[in-house]
Amino acid sequence: MRKIFDAYQFVGKCSTLYDRMMTNDGLAARLVMKFFWGLDAQSYEKFLTQAFAGIPRDFSGRLLEIPVGTGVLSLPFYCGLNNAEIFCVDLSDKMLDAAKLRAAQLNLRNVQFIRGDVTNLPFDDEFFDAVLSIDGFHAFRDKAIAFAETRRVLKSGGVFCGSMYIKGENRRTDLFVDNFCRPRGFFSPPYETLNSLQKKLRELYTHAEVTHVKSFAGFICTK
Repeated sequence: MRKIFDAYQFVGKCSTLYDRMMTNDGLAARLVMKFFWGLDAQSYEKFLTQAFAGIPRDFSGRLLEIPVGTGVLSLPFYCGLNNAEIFCVDLSDKMLDAAKLRAAQLNLRNVQFIRGDVTNLPFDDEFFDAVLSIDGFHAFRDKAIAFAETRRVLKSGGVFCGSMYIKGENRRTDLFVDNFCRPRGFFSPPYETLNSLQKKLRELYTHAEVTHVKSFAGFICTK
């Protein structure tokens, strides 16, 4: 757990580089996305669409994002959700610092930032209308508790959605994850496959739709 925490503290300190990679901004980022993740420009756009597909543009309820990271992908999206009440949670205070700065630059006034752990979310049962997790679950150490906690805080009829890495779809990506991401604490096994994720989410939720773009699964689940 300490290794994972330290890894994302470091990423938070280097947020500019991280943000360029996450947004596929610049030649180096595009080369990395293509070579290691198999995402060209068109696939990257499909990945983004898939990641946010569960949150409608007119969403006006209470939303949890876990983990928010630097907010480089989600906070610009929230600029259109003026009637929503948004809670962004992350374990890394450095990540939260970067996200808070971005929110201030975007003049977002309906977003709260909370330092917290996905295995012990500081919210009541059925508190949220939607829970969003973009590329977080492959980093969580105790995934079973993370799935249970995100479900616990979601209202009946609410939506759990987002994206995560899945193994078995791209050999080069799997080698990169095993030999670079995992040893440095960015990713934490075991990882889901497309089939195992479908099975798990369909056991937890009334309805679960799972798609994928290369090695990234997208999911929209209804409790």
